[in-house]
Amino acid sequence: MADDAQHEHTFDSADAGASTTYPMQCSALRKNGFVVIKNRPCKIVDMSTSKTGKHGHAKVHLVAIDIFTGKKLEELCPSTHNMDVPNVSRKEMQLLDITDDGFLSLMSDDGATKDDVKLPDGEVGDKITKMFKVDEKDTNVIVLTAMGEETAIEAKEAARGN
Repeated sequence: MADDAQHEHTFDSADAGASTTYPMQCSALRKNGFVVIKNRPCKIVDMSTSKTGKHGHAKVHLVAIDIFTGKKLEELCPSTHNMDVPNVSRKEMQLLDITDDGFLSLMSDDGATKDDVKLPDGEVGDKITKMFKVDEKDTNVIVLTAMGEETAIEAKEAARGN
């Protein structure tokens, strides 16, 4: 009889097996859509297609902004090739608190709390801080998640549920 130990597998995956990206043909990408460039999830801000030259494929020139760092990235890809597109999700969560070390304490619709989203720098962070601390409004924060990273991208006043 075969040794059972060699057939035991340990899988250290805690997610539902959902991939962080999916392939899409370059020619099917669109402006304001998402794409992975240099292993970073980006939003496409400009794209142009060059005609087929004497060496074959039409090329797609993509200009995109990293959705987490704001850096501009460019890519040139044959239009028939596939590029990875990140699975991006937007979730609106209620802001409970802003910690002293710059993290947002958030609560989702189902009551689960989340304390690991950093208060973003710049305009969005200032808006969140002003609405919550200065104006003392009920604030909802929109959290963008892609490829295992997340960031707060927008704040808006929560509708009071009475």
